[in-house]
Amino acid sequence: MTVTRVLGIDPGSRVMGWGVVEEISGVAKLVDCGAIRASDKDFARRMGTIFKELDAIVRLHKPTVAAVENVFTAKNPASALKLGQARGVALAACAAHDVDVFSYEPTKIKQTIVGGGRAAKEQVAFMVAQILGVKQPKWALDTSDALAAAVCHLNTSRYAKYL
Repeated sequence: MTVTRVLGIDPGSRVMGWGVVEEISGVAKLVDCGAIRASDKDFARRMGTIFKELDAIVRLHKPTVAAVENVFTAKNPASALKLGQARGVALAACAAHDVDVFSYEPTKIKQTIVGGGRAAKEQVAFMVAQILGVKQPKWALDTSDALAAAVCHLNTSRYAKYL
């Protein structure tokens, strides 16, 4: 029996969604999920909060791999830089525990989950809940994006085995 445990991450400098999905013999199930909310006005402290919380999540759930959404190109360069730095903190938290990281473009994640690369966040949230068998999810959209990254990785890696 093959078990894969994926930590999905939707990077953000104020809210970082995360979700752990486990696949056993081809069936995906939700393990845990949430959002890290870093509200400190000081950017460095927010990054410290994100690192500490992700570090604790990795220690607790011991993922096999991580799937992280790539940073999209933003209109505001300062926002894109902050988002990239938050993504870097997430990569460092995974690397500190020797967790391999796979990166996915937002359009690839949406295509894999919904069937269209321009799907709305609400469509992604709905499909992730369907895939994971969660009746009435109470998670934030950042969390569903993280779960979508994890499911995307499972689907992509399963497909790659047949190539």
